[in-house]
Amino acid sequence: MEKVKKKIGSFSFWNWVTASIIFRLILIYFPKNLNLSSRPEVSTPLTSFRRLAEGYWLKQSFMSPYAGSMYHGSPLLLSLLGPLTINSLVSVIADVVSAMLIRATGQNLRLAYLRSLESLDLVKQIEVSEFLFSGDIAALIYLCNPFTIVACVGLSTSPIENMAVILCLYGACSRLIPLAAFGWVIATHLSLYPAILIIPVIFLLGCGPDSPPRKLFLQRHQQKEVLNQSKLPPRFSWGPVIHFAFWAFLWSVYVLVLCGISLKQFGGLWEMFKSTYGFILTVEDLSPNIGVLWYFFAEVFEFFRNFFLIVFHVNILFMILPLAIRLRHRPCYLAFVYVAICSMLKSYPSVGDSALYLGLLGWFVNELADMQFSLFLFCGYVGVSLLSPVMHNLWIWRGTGNANFYFATAMVYACLQIVLVVEGVSAMLNHDRKLRNLITGKPQDAKS
Repeated sequence: MEKVKKKIGSFSFWNWVTASIIFRLILIYFPKNLNLSSRPEVSTPLTSFRRLAEGYWLKQSFMSPYAGSMYHGSPLLLSLLGPLTINSLVSVIADVVSAMLIRATGQNLRLAYLRSLESLDLVKQIEVSEFLFSGDIAALIYLCNPFTIVACVGLSTSPIENMAVILCLYGACSRLIPLAAFGWVIATHLSLYPAILIIPVIFLLGCGPDSPPRKLFLQRHQQKEVLNQSKLPPRFSWGPVIHFAFWAFLWSVYVLVLCGISLKQFGGLWEMFKSTYGFILTVEDLSPNIGVLWYFFAEVFEFFRNFFLIVFHVNILFMILPLAIRLRHRPCYLAFVYVAICSMLKSYPSVGDSALYLGLLGWFVNELADMQFSLFLFCGYVGVSLLSPVMHNLWIWRGTGNANFYFATAMVYACLQIVLVVEGVSAMLNHDRKLRNLITGKPQDAKS
């Protein structure tokens, strides 16, 4: 029966994948009036293909690609994507590859989770046969998500950045250490914020994929008065982590050398650091987007600007350690939480960032089955997606509104993301408590 369900699910999966690709191609080649590339929700100063085309033109004219403060991306993207700035097929391919990597990683996580339940002797208490294929669901959420589609059709580099992040997590889950290091280096090089993913990657390489806490396995086997080491999760191993650090160093040197060669006549690496990472950290461009920093720094006094820059950026760092301690046994879920937090607090967010963490959330559809406010969050995301273009139109084009109209939707969007992260973490911890209660024989609704 399981094999039949798997075949039917696989057939339906590939139908949805084909439909999503065809839908993207229709939007790319038929309607010419969508103008998604000019939407502030889709393109930012860091992800806009139009700015990349401007940088490519400057470089072809033997000028610095960072002259004029238009382009703020990697010089490697100029060489790889510069001739293709009018073609969205690159984004379509990136989306499909990302979905396949998400699917493969989800399958690995599901198998690891089922093995954990078997080791805990909880297969009979939990209806394993009704578990959904989380890899397929996560891949389809990513492919069919309207946020992913508009980021692809709107000529944004977000699909490529997302693919690098997913490649890193896939390599770590599959123990393909050079691939994981390559994905992490490229993702960090393109947008800086994925650097914090090194913590879940270290947990993945040192301990393996997500599983219940190790103490639950010890408690179960102590009850049976037999300690079977083969059924326990592996202890932390530094060997793969050191191997990852070695490959990450090699890839970093390789990327920096290529960037240095590309910019040898235009100021070298310092020019790149100042125009990319410096641009991200100083929030120089205050054009509207779906984040909250543009409005805040447009209103704050210049005297306090540096102080609040430190506050906002350090806020991300303050959350890293507590979350890592609490979710160290679930590194992939920790990666999802980190990506969602960065999407909230980064300098220039776009819907492509939300598409990434919503796709990763699909990996945990079984564990988060009892998550609260799911319908509220779904309706909230739909409402913000519809209201944001309307408020922007009233403010910029019709002149019947002001910046507060558009900023209000950005605030609601940020609140929805906060609720998603808080409720998601709470649901995951409650799931672990449920497993502990099944082992100890306590009522399943116990919260201790």
